[in-house]
Amino acid sequence: MLPVVRPGRVVGLDVARALALLGMMATHILPGIDSDGLTFSQDVAGGRASALFAVLAGVSLGLMSGRTLPQRGRARASTSAGLVARALLIALIGMLISEVDSGIAVILTYYGVLFLLAIPFLGLGARALIVLAAVWVVAAPALSHLVRPHLPPPTYANPTLASLAEPWPLLTELTFTGYYPAFPWLAYAFVGIALARVDLVRWRTAVGVAAVGLGVALFSWAVSAYLLTLPGVWRTLGETFTGPGRQDTLALTLERGLYGTTPSGSWWWLAVQAPHTATPFDLAHTIGTALLVIGLCVLAGRAFPRTLTVLFGAGAMTLTLYSAHVVSRNDGWWDGEDLSTYLGQVLVVLAIGALYALARRRGPLEAAVASAQRTVTRATAVRPRR
Repeated sequence: MLPVVRPGRVVGLDVARALALLGMMATHILPGIDSDGLTFSQDVAGGRASALFAVLAGVSLGLMSGRTLPQRGRARASTSAGLVARALLIALIGMLISEVDSGIAVILTYYGVLFLLAIPFLGLGARALIVLAAVWVVAAPALSHLVRPHLPPPTYANPTLASLAEPWPLLTELTFTGYYPAFPWLAYAFVGIALARVDLVRWRTAVGVAAVGLGVALFSWAVSAYLLTLPGVWRTLGETFTGPGRQDTLALTLERGLYGTTPSGSWWWLAVQAPHTATPFDLAHTIGTALLVIGLCVLAGRAFPRTLTVLFGAGAMTLTLYSAHVVSRNDGWWDGEDLSTYLGQVLVVLAIGALYALARRRGPLEAAVASAQRTVTRATAVRPRR
């Protein structure tokens, strides 16, 4: 017997979260390049899966802070306090699982910092958030381009508890220079919070979100492609190409993606749309693809809510399953890099998600984080006088 969907649960968002998780697993397990060039999995999921994950983080923040009506005053203050606790715990979990030799650029610590940076904006409505996101897509990468040369160089290592001994390099890597730089990535959070403010469950809204997403994704890709064909641009990029990946050709590196940011030797780097570059065109393109996926998933969730609650139950416990996936990739454990390994992990993840959905249980890490968040929220709430 299929479970009844919990009141207020948007099944389509769980479907989207599950797809984001499966996409990130694909980039972790399957080769990004083979003898024919960029592989299908990297071409589809590279940069887009993690961006979808980040936009959905914003949606969660919006849902927990008033949905279509942003909280105000004391209610917002207590909710924000609980979300700070949530963010810190997620960042801590990221640091703990980063102790494992998985070879994965773990997103959770960056994810926690993204939560923290987005909390001050939870009082904004949808229109203000959309305008802010549009400005941020352009301004944040430009500011990052200016300040990164003056910051400590990135370590390209996952932040662990030991990283806390050097707080300034850790902070700059988490916000500007690392794999998932939280400062430019705030654009994803703004878009996600805005989605929670527009009553996404309405079918017309979902169709509009998907259509806008498709348009933004195609437009940003086309403009970037055009700019790179202008005389001298490609030569300039080649002359200023530094950092990890420079042992490959520039074209191959841009197809596969960089390591969170671009070289800062030329402003033309902001014209690229390669995965994991946090340029205006990368942010716009991946916001567009995230909106497209979320809109379509919400429509599917409206059509088949109970069935998809089970089939994509993994989307309701991505923190637990992502962490388990990272740990499973420890050297010598389930660390294959082939299709059979990927399909095996997908089956396990979907099976666990289905079992938890049928049992109407939360994932263990989700339950622990939610409990801590509730405790802090209640402790900081102002009780009425008797």
